[in-house]
Amino acid sequence: MQIDPAAKEHNSRQAVLDILLKHKLIADLVHKQDMPHHELVETLVRKENMAQLRQILDHMATEEIADILEALPPEDQRLIWEQLDDEHKQAILLDAPASVLPLLGKQDYKTEKPRIKAFDLQDGRLHEISIKTPQDLLQTKPIWIDLVAPTFEDRLWIGDIFGIEFPDPDKLSDLESSARFYVEENGEIHLHSDFLLDKDDVSHNVVVAFILYRDILFSIRKKELPVFRLQRMRALSQPNYVSDSREMLLDLYAVNAEYSAGALEDVYLALEVVGNQVLSKQMSDEEAAKILNDIANEEDLNGRIRRNVMDTRRAVSFLMRSKLLAKDQLEYSQQILRDIESLDGHTAFLFDKINFLMDAAVGFININQNKVIKRLTVVSVIFMPLNILASIGGMSEFTMMTQGIPWPLSYSIFTLGLVVVGWLTFVILRLLEKRRNGKSGKR
Repeated sequence: MQIDPAAKEHNSRQAVLDILLKHKLIADLVHKQDMPHHELVETLVRKENMAQLRQILDHMATEEIADILEALPPEDQRLIWEQLDDEHKQAILLDAPASVLPLLGKQDYKTEKPRIKAFDLQDGRLHEISIKTPQDLLQTKPIWIDLVAPTFEDRLWIGDIFGIEFPDPDKLSDLESSARFYVEENGEIHLHSDFLLDKDDVSHNVVVAFILYRDILFSIRKKELPVFRLQRMRALSQPNYVSDSREMLLDLYAVNAEYSAGALEDVYLALEVVGNQVLSKQMSDEEAAKILNDIANEEDLNGRIRRNVMDTRRAVSFLMRSKLLAKDQLEYSQQILRDIESLDGHTAFLFDKINFLMDAAVGFININQNKVIKRLTVVSVIFMPLNILASIGGMSEFTMMTQGIPWPLSYSIFTLGLVVVGWLTFVILRLLEKRRNGKSGKR
Protein backbone atom coordinates (compact mmCIF):
# COMPACT_ATOMS: atom_id res chain seq x y z
CA MET A 1 0.00 0.00 0.00
CA GLN A 2 1.54 3.30 -1.15
CA ILE A 3 1.27 6.48 0.89
CA ASP A 4 -0.16 9.51 -0.90
CA PRO A 5 2.65 12.14 -1.28
CA ALA A 6 0.20 14.91 -0.41
CA ALA A 7 -0.82 13.08 2.76
CA LYS A 8 2.83 12.46 3.66
CA GLU A 9 3.64 16.16 3.16
CA HIS A 10 0.65 17.12 5.30
CA ASN A 11 1.76 14.74 8.07
CA SER A 12 5.31 16.11 8.07
CA ARG A 13 4.06 19.68 8.10
CA GLN A 14 1.69 18.92 10.95
CA ALA A 15 4.44 17.15 12.91
CA VAL A 16 6.67 20.23 12.63
CA LEU A 17 3.84 22.52 13.77
CA ASP A 18 3.03 20.19 16.67
CA ILE A 19 6.62 20.20 17.88
CA LEU A 20 6.79 23.99 17.67
CA LEU A 21 3.57 24.30 19.65
CA LYS A 22 4.73 21.74 22.23
CA HIS A 23 8.05 23.55 22.55
CA LYS A 24 6.33 26.83 23.31
CA LEU A 25 3.92 25.32 25.81
CA ILE A 26 6.57 23.35 27.69
CA ALA A 27 9.00 26.29 27.64
CA ASP A 28 6.38 28.59 29.14
CA LEU A 29 5.43 26.00 31.73
CA VAL A 30 9.02 25.33 32.79
CA HIS A 31 9.79 29.05 32.84
CA LYS A 32 6.91 29.71 35.24
CA GLN A 33 7.75 26.87 37.61
CA ASP A 34 9.84 27.61 40.69
CA MET A 35 12.20 24.65 40.85
CA PRO A 36 15.88 23.92 41.53
CA HIS A 37 18.23 23.76 38.49
CA HIS A 38 15.70 25.76 36.48
CA GLU A 39 18.10 26.59 33.63
CA LEU A 40 19.30 22.99 33.33
CA VAL A 41 15.75 21.66 33.02
CA GLU A 42 14.90 24.32 30.44
CA THR A 43 18.01 23.46 28.40
CA LEU A 44 17.25 19.73 28.45
CA VAL A 45 13.66 20.31 27.33
CA ARG A 46 14.82 22.51 24.47
CA LYS A 47 17.44 19.97 23.34
CA GLU A 48 14.87 17.17 23.30
CA ASN A 49 12.36 19.18 21.25
CA MET A 50 15.00 20.42 18.82
CA ALA A 51 16.33 16.90 18.32
CA GLN A 52 12.84 15.71 17.34
CA LEU A 53 12.40 18.69 15.03
CA ARG A 54 15.80 18.12 13.39
CA GLN A 55 14.99 14.46 12.78
CA ILE A 56 11.75 15.37 10.97
CA LEU A 57 13.38 18.13 8.90
CA ASP A 58 16.19 15.83 7.73
CA HIS A 59 13.62 13.62 5.97
CA MET A 60 11.64 16.47 4.39
CA ALA A 61 12.06 17.86 0.89
CA THR A 62 13.46 21.34 0.44
CA GLU A 63 10.22 22.62 -1.11
CA GLU A 64 8.21 21.44 1.89
CA ILE A 65 10.51 23.21 4.36
CA ALA A 66 10.40 26.41 2.29
CA ASP A 67 6.57 26.35 2.30
CA ILE A 68 6.51 25.87 6.07
CA LEU A 69 8.97 28.72 6.60
CA GLU A 70 6.86 31.10 4.52
CA ALA A 71 3.78 30.43 6.64
CA LEU A 72 5.45 30.76 10.04
CA PRO A 73 6.15 33.87 12.10
CA PRO A 74 9.77 35.14 12.23
CA GLU A 75 10.51 33.59 15.63
CA ASP A 76 9.56 30.10 14.42
CA GLN A 77 11.40 30.66 11.14
CA ARG A 78 14.65 31.26 13.00
CA LEU A 79 14.03 28.21 15.19
CA ILE A 80 13.61 25.91 12.17
CA TRP A 81 16.50 27.54 10.31
CA GLU A 82 18.89 26.78 13.18
CA GLN A 83 18.10 23.06 12.93
CA LEU A 84 18.83 22.73 9.18
CA ASP A 85 22.12 21.51 7.77
CA ASP A 86 24.10 23.49 5.19
CA GLU A 87 22.75 21.55 2.20
CA HIS A 88 19.14 22.31 3.12
CA LYS A 89 19.98 25.95 3.82
CA GLN A 90 21.74 26.44 0.51
CA ALA A 91 18.92 24.82 -1.47
CA ILE A 92 16.24 26.83 0.37
CA LEU A 93 18.02 30.15 -0.20
CA LEU A 94 17.99 29.54 -3.97
CA ASP A 95 14.18 29.33 -4.10
CA ALA A 96 13.03 31.02 -0.91
CA PRO A 97 10.54 33.89 -1.28
CA ALA A 98 11.64 37.44 -0.68
CA SER A 99 9.68 37.65 2.57
CA VAL A 100 11.78 34.89 4.08
CA LEU A 101 15.24 35.90 2.87
CA PRO A 102 15.85 38.68 5.43
CA LEU A 103 15.65 36.07 8.17
CA LEU A 104 17.50 33.22 6.47
CA GLY A 105 21.15 34.07 6.29
CA LYS A 106 20.73 37.58 4.87
CA GLN A 107 20.50 39.29 8.25
CA ASP A 108 23.15 41.70 9.47
CA TYR A 109 26.25 40.24 11.04
CA LYS A 110 25.67 39.87 14.78
CA THR A 111 27.62 37.38 16.84
CA GLU A 112 29.16 37.15 20.26
CA LYS A 113 32.14 35.08 19.08
CA PRO A 114 34.64 36.85 16.81
CA ARG A 115 34.42 34.28 14.02
CA ILE A 116 35.28 36.86 11.37
CA LYS A 117 38.17 39.30 11.61
CA ALA A 118 39.10 41.83 8.94
CA PHE A 119 42.29 43.85 8.68
CA ASP A 120 43.48 46.80 6.62
CA LEU A 121 46.68 48.86 6.56
CA GLN A 122 46.96 52.16 8.39
CA ASP A 123 50.29 54.00 8.46
CA GLY A 124 52.02 50.82 7.33
CA ARG A 125 50.66 48.73 10.19
CA LEU A 126 48.01 46.07 10.19
CA HIS A 127 44.80 47.39 11.71
CA GLU A 128 41.77 45.35 12.76
CA ILE A 129 38.43 46.56 11.40
CA SER A 130 35.46 46.58 13.76
CA ILE A 131 32.68 44.62 12.03
CA LYS A 132 29.09 45.12 13.13
CA THR A 133 27.29 45.35 9.80
CA PRO A 134 28.22 44.54 6.18
CA GLN A 135 28.61 48.27 5.57
CA ASP A 136 31.69 48.24 7.80
CA LEU A 137 33.45 46.10 5.20
CA LEU A 138 32.12 48.00 2.20
CA GLN A 139 33.45 51.30 3.53
CA THR A 140 37.02 50.01 4.01
CA LYS A 141 39.69 48.35 1.89
CA PRO A 142 40.70 45.20 3.78
CA ILE A 143 43.76 43.24 2.76
CA TRP A 144 42.95 40.20 4.92
CA ILE A 145 39.68 38.65 6.10
CA ASP A 146 40.13 35.73 8.50
CA LEU A 147 37.23 33.33 9.11
CA VAL A 148 37.58 30.92 12.04
CA ALA A 149 34.92 28.17 12.16
CA PRO A 150 32.41 30.34 10.24
CA THR A 151 28.78 29.31 10.09
CA PHE A 152 26.88 28.88 6.84
CA GLU A 153 25.34 32.34 7.31
CA ASP A 154 28.77 33.90 7.88
CA ARG A 155 30.11 32.45 4.65
CA LEU A 156 26.98 33.48 2.83
CA TRP A 157 26.89 37.19 3.64
CA ILE A 158 30.67 37.63 3.28
CA GLY A 159 30.50 35.85 -0.08
CA ASP A 160 27.65 38.09 -1.23
CA ILE A 161 29.69 41.21 -0.46
CA PHE A 162 32.79 40.13 -2.40
CA GLY A 163 31.13 37.92 -5.02
CA ILE A 164 32.86 34.65 -4.13
CA GLU A 165 31.84 31.32 -2.62
CA PHE A 166 33.61 30.15 0.51
CA PRO A 167 34.23 26.43 1.16
CA ASP A 168 32.90 24.63 4.20
CA PRO A 169 35.77 24.37 6.73
CA ASP A 170 34.47 20.95 7.82
CA LYS A 171 35.06 19.58 4.30
CA LEU A 172 38.48 21.04 3.54
CA SER A 173 40.25 17.76 4.29
CA ASP A 174 38.06 15.94 1.72
CA LEU A 175 39.72 17.79 -1.16
CA GLU A 176 41.98 15.75 -3.41
CA SER A 177 45.67 16.61 -3.08
CA SER A 178 45.89 17.36 -6.81
CA ALA A 179 43.31 20.17 -6.40
CA ARG A 180 44.92 21.89 -3.42
CA PHE A 181 46.13 24.78 -5.60
CA TYR A 182 44.11 26.11 -8.53
CA VAL A 183 42.86 29.29 -10.23
CA GLU A 184 39.21 30.01 -11.04
CA GLU A 185 38.04 31.65 -14.25
CA ASN A 186 37.20 34.90 -12.45
CA GLY A 187 40.77 35.16 -11.16
CA GLU A 188 40.30 33.62 -7.70
CA ILE A 189 43.46 31.86 -6.52
CA HIS A 190 42.69 28.96 -4.18
CA LEU A 191 45.22 27.29 -1.89
CA HIS A 192 44.60 24.57 0.70
CA SER A 193 47.53 24.14 3.09
CA ASP A 194 48.33 22.26 6.29
CA PHE A 195 49.28 24.24 9.39
CA LEU A 196 50.72 22.55 12.46
CA LEU A 197 48.90 22.73 15.79
CA ASP A 198 51.36 21.44 18.42
CA LYS A 199 49.87 20.98 21.88
CA ASP A 200 51.10 19.17 24.97
CA ASP A 201 48.40 16.52 24.77
CA VAL A 202 47.99 16.08 21.03
CA SER A 203 49.49 17.43 17.81
CA HIS A 204 47.83 17.48 14.42
CA ASN A 205 47.66 19.39 11.15
CA VAL A 206 44.77 21.77 10.47
CA VAL A 207 43.77 22.43 6.86
CA VAL A 208 43.44 26.13 5.99
CA ALA A 209 41.82 27.39 2.78
CA PHE A 210 43.22 30.61 1.26
CA ILE A 211 41.57 32.66 -1.47
CA LEU A 212 43.36 35.56 -3.16
CA TYR A 213 40.87 37.79 -4.96
CA ARG A 214 40.93 41.50 -5.80
CA ASP A 215 44.01 42.09 -3.65
CA ILE A 216 42.28 40.60 -0.60
CA LEU A 217 43.41 37.49 1.23
CA PHE A 218 40.61 35.31 2.63
CA SER A 219 41.51 32.51 5.08
CA ILE A 220 39.04 29.86 6.26
CA ARG A 221 39.80 27.34 8.99
CA LYS A 222 38.13 25.37 11.78
CA LYS A 223 40.46 26.27 14.66
CA GLU A 224 42.55 29.12 15.95
CA LEU A 225 46.23 28.50 15.18
CA PRO A 226 49.40 29.83 16.86
CA VAL A 227 50.85 30.76 13.45
CA PHE A 228 48.02 33.19 12.76
CA ARG A 229 48.20 34.75 16.23
CA LEU A 230 51.96 35.26 15.93
CA GLN A 231 51.69 36.77 12.47
CA ARG A 232 48.94 39.18 13.58
CA MET A 233 50.97 40.31 16.60
CA ARG A 234 53.98 41.10 14.43
CA ALA A 235 52.01 42.89 11.73
CA LEU A 236 50.02 44.89 14.28
CA SER A 237 53.09 46.05 16.22
CA GLN A 238 55.75 46.49 13.50
CA PRO A 239 55.33 49.16 10.81
CA ASN A 240 55.72 48.10 7.15
CA TYR A 241 55.79 44.45 8.18
CA VAL A 242 53.43 43.62 5.31
CA SER A 243 52.46 45.71 2.30
CA ASP A 244 49.65 43.77 0.58
CA SER A 245 47.62 40.54 0.65
CA ARG A 246 50.22 38.48 -1.24
CA GLU A 247 52.95 39.43 1.21
CA MET A 248 50.54 38.60 4.04
CA LEU A 249 50.09 35.10 2.62
CA LEU A 250 53.83 34.60 2.15
CA ASP A 251 54.48 35.75 5.71
CA LEU A 252 51.94 33.23 7.04
CA TYR A 253 53.86 30.48 5.26
CA ALA A 254 57.15 31.85 6.62
CA VAL A 255 55.78 31.89 10.18
CA ASN A 256 54.48 28.35 9.62
CA ALA A 257 57.99 27.20 8.73
CA GLU A 258 59.32 29.02 11.80
CA TYR A 259 56.71 27.36 14.00
CA SER A 260 57.64 23.97 12.55
CA ALA A 261 61.29 24.66 13.39
CA GLY A 262 60.29 25.38 16.99
CA ALA A 263 58.35 22.11 17.12
CA LEU A 264 61.45 20.29 15.82
CA GLU A 265 63.47 21.76 18.68
CA ASP A 266 60.93 20.33 21.10
CA VAL A 267 61.36 16.93 19.43
CA TYR A 268 65.14 17.22 19.87
CA LEU A 269 64.74 17.95 23.59
CA ALA A 270 62.26 15.12 24.10
CA LEU A 271 64.48 12.63 22.31
CA GLU A 272 67.48 13.78 24.35
CA VAL A 273 65.60 12.91 27.53
CA VAL A 274 64.57 9.54 26.08
CA GLY A 275 68.13 8.90 24.91
CA ASN A 276 69.51 9.46 28.41
CA GLN A 277 67.01 6.94 29.77
CA VAL A 278 67.82 4.37 27.11
CA LEU A 279 71.62 4.60 27.20
CA SER A 280 72.42 5.30 30.84
CA LYS A 281 70.97 2.33 32.73
CA GLN A 282 69.23 -1.02 32.59
CA MET A 283 65.51 -0.86 32.01
CA SER A 284 62.60 -2.95 33.13
CA ASP A 285 59.95 -4.01 30.67
CA GLU A 286 57.55 -1.39 32.07
CA GLU A 287 60.11 1.40 31.61
CA ALA A 288 60.89 0.20 28.10
CA ALA A 289 57.20 0.18 27.21
CA LYS A 290 56.82 3.79 28.40
CA ILE A 291 59.91 4.83 26.45
CA LEU A 292 58.58 3.15 23.32
CA ASN A 293 55.34 5.10 23.71
CA ASP A 294 57.26 8.38 24.07
CA ILE A 295 59.35 7.58 21.00
CA ALA A 296 56.22 6.75 18.99
CA ASN A 297 54.66 10.11 19.92
CA GLU A 298 57.77 12.01 18.84
CA GLU A 299 57.91 10.01 15.60
CA ASP A 300 54.30 10.95 14.87
CA LEU A 301 55.01 14.64 15.54
CA ASN A 302 58.13 14.55 13.37
CA GLY A 303 56.10 13.01 10.55
CA ARG A 304 53.46 15.73 10.83
CA ILE A 305 56.15 18.42 10.76
CA ARG A 306 57.67 16.87 7.64
CA ARG A 307 54.26 16.77 5.93
CA ASN A 308 53.60 20.34 7.02
CA VAL A 309 56.81 21.77 5.58
CA MET A 310 56.37 19.72 2.40
CA ASP A 311 52.91 21.23 1.90
CA THR A 312 54.29 24.72 2.60
CA ARG A 313 56.98 24.17 -0.04
CA ARG A 314 54.34 23.18 -2.59
CA ALA A 315 52.23 26.26 -1.80
CA VAL A 316 55.14 28.70 -2.05
CA SER A 317 56.30 27.08 -5.29
CA PHE A 318 52.79 27.44 -6.70
CA LEU A 319 52.75 31.15 -5.86
CA MET A 320 56.12 31.61 -7.55
CA ARG A 321 54.90 29.85 -10.71
CA SER A 322 51.67 31.89 -10.78
CA LYS A 323 53.66 35.06 -11.65
CA LEU A 324 51.71 37.14 -9.14
CA LEU A 325 54.62 38.03 -6.88
CA ALA A 326 56.77 41.12 -7.11
CA LYS A 327 60.55 40.87 -7.34
CA ASP A 328 61.14 41.35 -3.61
CA GLN A 329 58.37 38.84 -2.86
CA LEU A 330 60.06 36.31 -5.13
CA GLU A 331 63.29 36.74 -3.17
CA TYR A 332 61.32 36.31 0.06
CA SER A 333 59.82 33.11 -1.35
CA GLN A 334 63.29 31.79 -2.16
CA GLN A 335 64.34 32.44 1.45
CA ILE A 336 61.29 30.53 2.72
CA LEU A 337 62.17 27.58 0.49
CA ARG A 338 65.77 27.61 1.77
CA ASP A 339 64.52 27.55 5.36
CA ILE A 340 62.25 24.62 4.52
CA GLU A 341 65.17 22.82 2.85
CA SER A 342 67.15 23.06 6.09
CA LEU A 343 64.19 21.65 8.03
CA ASP A 344 64.12 18.60 5.75
CA GLY A 345 67.62 17.65 6.87
CA HIS A 346 66.60 17.93 10.53
CA THR A 347 63.50 15.77 10.09
CA ALA A 348 65.56 13.10 8.28
CA PHE A 349 68.14 13.12 11.09
CA LEU A 350 65.40 12.83 13.71
CA PHE A 351 63.88 9.84 11.90
CA ASP A 352 67.28 8.10 12.07
CA LYS A 353 67.66 8.94 15.76
CA ILE A 354 64.13 7.73 16.49
CA ASN A 355 64.86 4.42 14.74
CA PHE A 356 68.09 4.04 16.75
CA LEU A 357 66.36 4.70 20.07
CA MET A 358 63.52 2.38 19.09
CA ASP A 359 65.97 -0.42 18.30
CA ALA A 360 67.84 0.22 21.56
CA ALA A 361 64.63 0.05 23.62
CA VAL A 362 63.54 -3.12 21.83
CA GLY A 363 67.03 -4.55 22.44
CA PHE A 364 66.66 -4.01 26.20
CA ILE A 365 63.31 -5.81 26.09
CA ASN A 366 64.95 -8.72 24.26
CA ILE A 367 67.78 -8.82 26.83
CA ASN A 368 65.26 -8.96 29.67
CA GLN A 369 63.41 -11.77 27.90
CA ASN A 370 66.67 -13.65 27.36
CA LYS A 371 67.42 -13.36 31.08
CA VAL A 372 64.03 -14.85 31.90
CA ILE A 373 64.58 -17.70 29.43
CA LYS A 374 68.06 -18.30 30.87
CA ARG A 375 66.65 -18.61 34.40
CA LEU A 376 64.05 -21.07 33.17
CA THR A 377 66.77 -23.07 31.40
CA VAL A 378 68.91 -23.23 34.56
CA VAL A 379 65.90 -24.41 36.57
CA SER A 380 65.10 -27.11 34.01
CA VAL A 381 68.74 -28.32 33.97
CA ILE A 382 68.80 -28.49 37.77
CA PHE A 383 65.62 -30.51 37.91
CA MET A 384 66.58 -32.86 35.09
CA PRO A 385 68.64 -35.30 37.27
CA LEU A 386 66.13 -34.83 40.08
CA ASN A 387 63.34 -35.99 37.80
CA ILE A 388 65.33 -39.11 36.93
CA LEU A 389 66.02 -39.91 40.57
CA ALA A 390 62.41 -39.18 41.56
CA SER A 391 61.18 -41.59 38.89
CA ILE A 392 63.51 -44.24 40.30
CA GLY A 393 62.25 -43.57 43.82
CA GLY A 394 58.71 -44.13 42.67
CA MET A 395 59.38 -47.61 41.28
CA SER A 396 58.68 -50.82 43.21
CA GLU A 397 62.39 -51.82 43.05
CA PHE A 398 63.26 -48.94 45.40
CA THR A 399 60.72 -50.26 47.90
CA MET A 400 62.30 -53.74 47.65
CA MET A 401 65.80 -52.27 48.12
CA THR A 402 64.75 -50.46 51.29
CA GLN A 403 62.55 -53.26 52.60
CA GLY A 404 64.45 -53.60 55.87
CA ILE A 405 64.50 -49.82 56.52
CA PRO A 406 61.43 -47.96 57.84
CA TRP A 407 59.88 -46.02 54.98
CA PRO A 408 59.98 -42.61 56.74
CA LEU A 409 63.73 -42.97 57.15
CA SER A 410 64.34 -44.30 53.66
CA TYR A 411 62.36 -41.56 51.93
CA SER A 412 63.90 -38.89 54.14
CA ILE A 413 67.40 -40.02 53.09
CA PHE A 414 66.21 -40.13 49.47
CA THR A 415 64.83 -36.57 49.68
CA LEU A 416 68.06 -35.34 51.23
CA GLY A 417 69.94 -36.96 48.37
CA LEU A 418 67.77 -35.12 45.87
CA VAL A 419 68.59 -31.81 47.57
CA VAL A 420 72.32 -32.56 47.50
CA VAL A 421 72.25 -33.54 43.81
CA GLY A 422 70.28 -30.38 42.92
CA TRP A 423 72.71 -28.19 44.85
CA LEU A 424 75.72 -29.83 43.21
CA THR A 425 74.16 -29.33 39.76
CA PHE A 426 73.60 -25.65 40.52
CA VAL A 427 77.20 -25.19 41.75
CA ILE A 428 78.59 -26.88 38.64
CA LEU A 429 76.49 -24.62 36.39
CA ARG A 430 77.73 -21.53 38.26
CA LEU A 431 81.35 -22.62 37.90
CA LEU A 432 80.90 -23.24 34.17
CA GLU A 433 79.27 -19.82 33.72
CA LYS A 434 82.10 -18.03 35.61
CA ARG A 435 84.74 -19.85 33.57
CA ARG A 436 82.96 -18.87 30.34
CA ASN A 437 82.66 -15.23 31.46
CA GLY A 438 86.35 -15.20 32.45
CA LYS A 439 87.42 -16.39 29.01
CA SER A 440 85.23 -13.85 27.24
CA GLY A 441 86.62 -11.07 29.48
CA LYS A 442 90.23 -11.94 28.58
CA ARG A 443 89.41 -11.67 24.92
